[in-house]
Amino acid sequence: MSKDSRPSRRQALLGDRPGSYAIARQVRVSPTKARRVVDLVRGLPVDDALSTLQFAPQAASEPVYKVLASAVANAEHTDNLKRTDLYVSQAYVDEGMTMRRIRPRAKGSASRILKRSSHITVVVEPTSNKEA
Repeated sequence: MSKDSRPSRRQALLGDRPGSYAIARQVRVSPTKARRVVDLVRGLPVDDALSTLQFAPQAASEPVYKVLASAVANAEHTDNLKRTDLYVSQAYVDEGMTMRRIRPRAKGSASRILKRSSHITVVVEPTSNKEA
């Protein structure tokens, strides 16, 4: 299978619709913790989502906020879209690399510590595209 047969990332996420996306890879937060935060903002208008993330108590809200802000900046800069017209159409978290560390235990044994990471993807689209 040649590389050309696979669709581009933009084509896979947005197709021919206007909008933009941002991806943060290898973020050092567990995917389950990041998914809790991402579920809060999916489907919200951008301004509401940013203010929700700004005051969310979870530690994962900071990297999600940065990814969302980046997606909005991409939409404003590349597609000339207005920030007030955008909403979060897709937001999901994939599992990244897992660092394995060792913790000493009793009687010379050891147990494994799994330090997980995430890939956070956020897609923003204009509200005029929103399906009812």
